[in-house]
Amino acid sequence: MRVAVTGATGMIGAALVRALAARGDDVTALSRSAERASEALGVPAATWADPKAEQPPLDALRGRDAVVHLLGEVIAQRWSDETKREIRDSRVLSTRNLVDALAALAAEERPRALVSGSGAGWYGHRGDERLDESVPEPGDDFLAQLSADWEAEARRAEELGVRVVLNRTGVVLSESGGALEKMLPFFKVGIGGPVAGGRQYVPWVHLEDVVGATIFSLENEAVRGPVNVTAPEPVTNRELSKTLGRVLRRPAFAPVPALAVKTLYGEMAEIVTTGQRAVPARLSELGYTFGQPNLEAALRDATGP
Repeated sequence: MRVAVTGATGMIGAALVRALAARGDDVTALSRSAERASEALGVPAATWADPKAEQPPLDALRGRDAVVHLLGEVIAQRWSDETKREIRDSRVLSTRNLVDALAALAAEERPRALVSGSGAGWYGHRGDERLDESVPEPGDDFLAQLSADWEAEARRAEELGVRVVLNRTGVVLSESGGALEKMLPFFKVGIGGPVAGGRQYVPWVHLEDVVGATIFSLENEAVRGPVNVTAPEPVTNRELSKTLGRVLRRPAFAPVPALAVKTLYGEMAEIVTTGQRAVPARLSELGYTFGQPNLEAALRDATGP
């Protein structure tokens, strides 16, 4: 396949680019610095200097079979009004500019598929309700509305005859970034534990399966619309904490009050004090085989030897 990847130097993007290149696919990375991206990833790269304000270079998209759009400001940081605006605009405006660029290409030059990032946060706060892709409406909190607006921009590409896949990705387990990287220092010194009572669900997924599900979506014409990129069985925050403690051989029973998390992270604390019991119904229906379906094994792999 000939694939263009935005956000190619991020945690997911870099892993995806390397996996595609290892298969022999023709990959082009789109980055704010083509030189830095090409050096880091070992693939050709094109510069998209200001994704919020301009379209990507058409030559980086022309003749590609697909585009994977993963660009976006890091969510796991303390939110201010300015930060929330950047989190939103980096996703919504870049997606708008990307789709406008697809529209500028001649039909025969246009990629046939767009796999766009989104998040399990689309569902909002729904307690222990099992959430598959048939849920008709998003939640009403910041991340839910962000994801809804992000997906709406991507779906404009359907009007161009492009197959659009919306990866509603859960909490990614990886030693190189994401939520696990922020949790590890506390657990390694024995002060980790369930947050805000621990009853909220965590829609976890190993990085290997984020990459695997994305490649599966690129290869399979039947994959369209929203896809929950989450492990087969989400777990509660309490179960995740207990399992991580066991993997690290550290105690993991010290409760972390919601107030303490909110004091540390502000409004962003809702990511860990609430959650979604999202399940990958669409991937299961279409026959995707998870490489890391077991939480303990996934954590052992993600935390290294």
